[in-house]
Amino acid sequence: MTDQSEKLLDAALIHVPFDGWSDETLRAAANDCGIDLATARALFPRGGVDMALAFHRRGDATMAARLAAEDLSHLRFRDRVAYAVRARIEAAEDRELVRRGTTLFALPPYAPDGLRAIWGTADLIWTSLGDRAEDYNWYTKRATLSGVYSSTVLYWLGDDSPDAQATWNFLDRRIDGVMQFERVKSAVDKNPVARTLLAGPRAVLACIKPPASAMREQMPGYVRPAQEG
Repeated sequence: MTDQSEKLLDAALIHVPFDGWSDETLRAAANDCGIDLATARALFPRGGVDMALAFHRRGDATMAARLAAEDLSHLRFRDRVAYAVRARIEAAEDRELVRRGTTLFALPPYAPDGLRAIWGTADLIWTSLGDRAEDYNWYTKRATLSGVYSSTVLYWLGDDSPDAQATWNFLDRRIDGVMQFERVKSAVDKNPVARTLLAGPRAVLACIKPPASAMREQMPGYVRPAQEG
């Protein structure tokens, strides 16, 4: 984001708990920053919606920076995923800002934006953790993690336990559920009968490849990383 965009977003945060991610918040933020409304609307054409997405991308960038700075090599891979999801939630800091965004993206006109934002977060987590999937697993991993992340966020919004410990316990259970599914997949792969029966479908799935890096920006699930501007 540009410096002006950052200033507007920072100024908006104190208004969001009262006015939500809305045009009223954009106007108030512009007034606080001394930025004319026309410029503010040029930076955030859809007003509060674009500001909410910018706030989400800021959280993604904060998480990515934290993951890059940490040595996670001593952790099991499932624990690295759990750590990344926790780092992303903690990057949000203020639950009311997230709650207001969740309410906004629950509205039918903006639901696709919310889904793309969550997919972008899941993609960034897998990429940051070094995912090298080159087949249909590229999609299933991100779809599964999107479900884990979104359900954990919803749990966190209603969690009043000390240090949100109940949320992290919930996250561990969700990750364990995913790992159980992966173990079932592995068992099927090792079973000669099941492997034979599934040979046809697996051959079809093997043709599915992740999008090329140059093409991802054109895909519905793509979210531009915050550092790209």
